[in-house]
Amino acid sequence: MYLKKVDGPRAVTLLDGSVMTQADLPDAGTRRWVASRKAAVVRGVLYGLIGQAAALQRYDISAEEFAEWVRAVSLHGEEALKATALQRFRRPKAGS
Repeated sequence: MYLKKVDGPRAVTLLDGSVMTQADLPDAGTRRWVASRKAAVVRGVLYGLIGQAAALQRYDISAEEFAEWVRAVSLHGEEALKATALQRFRRPKAGS
């Protein structure tokens, strides 16, 4: 069996005991970001499966956008990453 050389670990164990591997990360060419794909990238970075800089480059996302994903997940869970739930979890604007 041939194993492709990857930087970092091939798999990490999450808090719930499940195992996340490189194969669980979205494809590098992903353009349609559903909540589950965003959450997979956030988990991958937080658990050390992929570095943040590598994720930003691989998925062509900004540091600010990624920080918002992390903030949304930490405050409200994966539900907050859904586009249909944006209004419910969005920060109130100053002066509103």
